[in-house]
Amino acid sequence: MKGKLKGEKYIGPAKVGPKGQIVIPKEVRDMFDISPGDTLIVLADAERGIAIEKFDTFNQIADAIFSGKSKELYPEHAEADSITFAKSIKAMREEIENE
Repeated sequence: MKGKLKGEKYIGPAKVGPKGQIVIPKEVRDMFDISPGDTLIVLADAERGIAIEKFDTFNQIADAIFSGKSKELYPEHAEADSITFAKSIKAMREEIENE
């Protein structure tokens, strides 16, 4: 089955290769403006599944938290937890830049 695009939604298969790599379908790369060289973050939760997001999105969230908007973004979380999250994103950024 070839992937199907309807409005802003997509459904289609992605095979895992022998090295554990997946190919993001072109329609999805276009939808989210994903280009070669972009860094993505993989979020995994054993109960909820897997999500993939552009790293720049999380970097912007970390910047907003550091600028005092943590309660605005995540009112259900303690500010200290949001700051810990933002620090981990910034540490990841440094690790990525040093590769």
